[in-house]
Amino acid sequence: MQRYTILWADDEIDLLKPHILFLQQRGYDITPVNNGAEAIELSESKHFDVVFLDEHMPGMSGLEALSQIKNNKPNLPVVMITKNEEELIMEEAIGAKIDDYLIKPINPSQILLSVKKILDNKRLVLEKTNTNYQQEFGKISMAFQDNMNFEEWADIYKKLVFWELQLEQGDNKDMAGILESQKVEANLNFCKYIKRNYENWLNNPNVEKPLLSHQIMKKKVFPEVGKGKPVFVILIDNLRFDQWKTIEPILHDYFNIDSEETYYSILPTTTAYARNAIFSGMLPSEMAKTNPDLWVGEDEDEGKNNFEDEFLSKQIRRNNLNIKSSYHKIKKLEEGRDLADSVNNLFNNDLNVIVYNFVDMLSHARTDMAMIRELAPDEAAYRSITKSWFEHSPLFDILKKISEKKARVVITTDHGTIRVKRPFKIVGDKTVNTNLRYKQGKNLGYQGDKVFEALKPERFFLPKHNVSTAYVFAIEDQFFAYPNNYNYYVNFYNDTFQHGGVSLEEMIIPLIFLNSKHA
Repeated sequence: MQRYTILWADDEIDLLKPHILFLQQRGYDITPVNNGAEAIELSESKHFDVVFLDEHMPGMSGLEALSQIKNNKPNLPVVMITKNEEELIMEEAIGAKIDDYLIKPINPSQILLSVKKILDNKRLVLEKTNTNYQQEFGKISMAFQDNMNFEEWADIYKKLVFWELQLEQGDNKDMAGILESQKVEANLNFCKYIKRNYENWLNNPNVEKPLLSHQIMKKKVFPEVGKGKPVFVILIDNLRFDQWKTIEPILHDYFNIDSEETYYSILPTTTAYARNAIFSGMLPSEMAKTNPDLWVGEDEDEGKNNFEDEFLSKQIRRNNLNIKSSYHKIKKLEEGRDLADSVNNLFNNDLNVIVYNFVDMLSHARTDMAMIRELAPDEAAYRSITKSWFEHSPLFDILKKISEKKARVVITTDHGTIRVKRPFKIVGDKTVNTNLRYKQGKNLGYQGDKVFEALKPERFFLPKHNVSTAYVFAIEDQFFAYPNNYNYYVNFYNDTFQHGGVSLEEMIIPLIFLNSKHA
C-alpha cells in the first residue's frame, strides 16, 4: 500500500501527538512543524501529499501561509484547522482553494476521514465503481435474454453510458474492456430487435412504439408553447446521449433539468432524413409526396436540409398554432457569435428553434483531418473534445443569456454516431449514395444477412425512385466498403464515427427539458 506524507503545522503541535501516532499507525508519514514560515519552507523543498494548517498561529497566520503555499504549489492539497467558526474566515479559506475545513476540537477519526477523502478518494471510488459494475454486469447481460421493449432498451443504453462514464474516471483497462464487450453484445441484440420491430412501428397504429423523429414537435415541443414563457429548441446535430451527459454538468449552474428523456431516430439515421422529419412532422416518403418542392432526393445534388424552416412553418400551421416563431441554423463560428449578441430579441417569440451543426462538423472533420483524428482516437477523447468545444462555444453563451430570463429550453438532436470498426463489402452502380452506413439504389449487391434490408421502401416510408429501389442499413459497428478500392476504404474510414445505420448510439438519442434557474 502506498505511504502518504503529511506536513502538519500547528503552534500546539506537541498536544497533537496522539493524533499523529494514530495516523502513523495507519501508514501515514507525518512531518510536524509549529509555525507557518517553516511550513512554507518545507513545502517548497520537500514532497508532501497533503498539508494540515492551523488557522491561528503566532506570527504568520494559517491563511497567510496557505496563500504562499498555494502560490508555490497550487495543486498541493491543504486542510485548514481552526477554532474560529466565523463565516468570513471560512470564505477566505475556501476562496484560497483549500481542500477541507475542520473545526477544533478535532478527533483522530475526523483527521483520518479528511485524509482519505483527499488522498484515497480516487482509489476508493474506483474500487467501489468496479465492484458495482461487476454486480450490474450480470443484470445487464441477463436482460439480453429477455424480450425487451423499446423503453427497456433505452434504459439499458443509459446504464451502459453511465458505467462507461464512471469507469472512464479510473484506469482499469480490464474493466473497461469488459464493458466494451458488453456494449458490442448489446448492439448485436438491439439490431435484432430493430429488425423485428421497426417496420411494424411505422405501419401498425395499435402496436406499442417509441417516440420517433417526426413526432417530436407535435407531441413534445408544441405542448410547451403558450405557457407564459418562450420555448427555445436547441438541436445540436449528431449529439449522442453520452455526449449530452458530458455537457450536462456545465449547465447545472444555469438551468434546472426537469426531464431527461430519449427518443428513437428514424432510419436512415442521417440529417437529410431524420432532421427533416423532425421539422416537417412527416416521414420521408410523406415529405417527398406532399412537398416535392422542398424534399431533395438522393439523386439530386442540392443540399438536403435547406428547407427546414419552411417545413417547420408548415407543421406549425398544420397544427393550428397561432404563434410567433423563429428559426436559426448555425454552421459557422461567426453565425453563432452574431446570434449570441442578438439572443435577447428572441424573447418576443413563442418558439425559437436553433440548429447547431458543430458536432456533425466535428465527426466529419475527424474522418477527414489527421489532427482531429489524433485528438479523438476513442470514445472518451471524442466526448472530451465535445465538452471543450461546448464550454468555449457561442452556443454556451446563448444558453447563459437565455438562463437570465424565464424560458423553457429543449435540448435534443436528430441522430447519433457510432465508431465503425468492421468493413462490409457491398456493390452498387454510380447512382448509389455515398453514406457509409446505409445504401440506397436499384442494383445493390452483397452477401449474407449481416445488414438490415428495406427491400420494400414504401413499408419504411422511404422515397422510392423506381420499381427496384431498395435500402440497406449497416448494423452494429460495420461500414460499407466497395470491393474496388477496398483497402483504401478500410484504411481511411476504419475507426471513424459514422451515422446512417442501426445502433444504440445512432438511434436512441437525448430529449432534455430545462427551465431557467436564475430568472
